[in-house]
Amino acid sequence: MAQRLRPVGPEFVETAPVRLVFTRDMAAAPGAVFQALAEDLEGWPAWFSAVSSARPTEGGREVRLRGGTRFEETILAAKAPELYAYRVDVTNTPGARAWVEEWRLTPAGTGTRVRMTFALDGTAAFRLVCRLIRPGVGRAFRTAVTALDRRVR
Repeated sequence: MAQRLRPVGPEFVETAPVRLVFTRDMAAAPGAVFQALAEDLEGWPAWFSAVSSARPTEGGREVRLRGGTRFEETILAAKAPELYAYRVDVTNTPGARAWVEEWRLTPAGTGTRVRMTFALDGTAAFRLVCRLIRPGVGRAFRTAVTALDRRVR
């Protein structure tokens, strides 16, 4: 059953009870990476294997993951070529109460350093599960960024 989450702002990335932060360097330039993240939403399933569909909505996005998880999101920041962030407003993820994902892109030589932060709050069980799945989420992030790099180079 879908539930509405607490509306939080971009500052939640720094204050969330659970923060999962992952970093990876890419050969692609920041502008190309930003374009793929923020402007080619429907292309996400081609490089992020967990995503089965993604489409823009007025002011946000609707994303579905393999396995049935759904998100209705609001874009919080889209500052080319360095920042793309969104808040989950509605999800069917049990126990979630607040959720922001932030992609920060910085030049790294001729490529890009990508830092993704999952900022999360929820029930005690939700927070525990988020911490336990950190290694798997990290692997999914690294695999996705590698595939994105191949796609945009």
